[in-house]
Amino acid sequence: MASFIPRRDFLTRAAAAGVVGALGGCAIDTRRPSSPSQLVLPPLQIAPDRISAITVCTRPFRAQGPRLEAERLRDQTVIHHYGHGGSGWSLSWGSGYEAMQMALATGERDFAVIGCGAIGLTTAVLLARTGARVTIYAKDLPPFTRSSWATGVFSPDSRIALAKYATPEFKKTWNERARYSYRTYQGLLGLADQPVEYLDFYAVSDRQAALGGNAANEGRPAFAQLEGELLSDLEPKDRTFPVGTHTLGAHTLTRSTEFMFNLSAYTHFLVSDFRSAGGKIEVTEFTSPADFARLPQKTLVHATGYGARALLNDESVIPVRGQVARTPPQEGIRYGLQYRDSIFIPRRDGFVFQVIGNDDYYGYGVDTTAPDRVEAEHAIYTIQSLFPPA
Repeated sequence: MASFIPRRDFLTRAAAAGVVGALGGCAIDTRRPSSPSQLVLPPLQIAPDRISAITVCTRPFRAQGPRLEAERLRDQTVIHHYGHGGSGWSLSWGSGYEAMQMALATGERDFAVIGCGAIGLTTAVLLARTGARVTIYAKDLPPFTRSSWATGVFSPDSRIALAKYATPEFKKTWNERARYSYRTYQGLLGLADQPVEYLDFYAVSDRQAALGGNAANEGRPAFAQLEGELLSDLEPKDRTFPVGTHTLGAHTLTRSTEFMFNLSAYTHFLVSDFRSAGGKIEVTEFTSPADFARLPQKTLVHATGYGARALLNDESVIPVRGQVARTPPQEGIRYGLQYRDSIFIPRRDGFVFQVIGNDDYYGYGVDTTAPDRVEAEHAIYTIQSLFPPA
């Protein structure tokens, strides 16, 4: 699941540009009317009293990357498929395709998928499309799964692994999964309800943001950063807007174009597609792998995400807390922002605001899902500060 904008090196590049813009552009009168050549960003009208919901998810990070492997338990084959960090939605089609192939290789045509989050639901759709019988078993269904509370942007290397585990083989596998997913998402553009669409996203830099940078990792191991290295040929190129070339004041903007998932519409699309292909869903709970034996299927795909930590007693799964604050949408706002330690995503199913911190370890190891109103308001106030009262 995607919980923050994927380009952590984006902060560094944008911050470096921001130092020049901030030091050299402070005398610009930002109140002057925009010229025809300027980038015009309609002002965002927000305040904490517009918050309609605060939700928290725990992203399932594994230092060595996602687990995708088969295990034999008694007379069943269990394909473990979890641990995608903040990249669950982004890698779901590519990773799910591999899990599908592993399941079909068993020779069975009746499959169980345990979990109905980003990974489980997408894998179930892929299996059902082959004509196989597929049943999802899960305690929670969308919109109450953890991945339903994600930020909703394409972030295929968001806490996907530590850099030291990003071997050439790991990069090859990640690249194949990311590209398969990207192509699939391109095929979903333009559908009714717009479950997937492109978003122009602007990283905003000023002197304070530039000096803060992304250097607060406290000497901890670096996370793998693969998108800029391996997917640059797929995505539209970034563009920088210096001070005076846009309507957002004395800042430098760096624009990227990303996929955005309107998760309410997107999960509805997946569930509908799954049921149309003959898939079934049963609400049930598993407390240990021994519970798998009660299922009639001989091949199971286990995709419980962070739930695998407790279910399998797998301590390699580390929580990374991510909280989003939701507000009602505002007509005419079709751009996203990152400013200082916060981001804004204009999803059609509710605007999303999130504190992402100034380093990759923000929320790392934190498993509480209690909403933090102070954090939610901080994200809104930070983005709101870009739009001073007229």
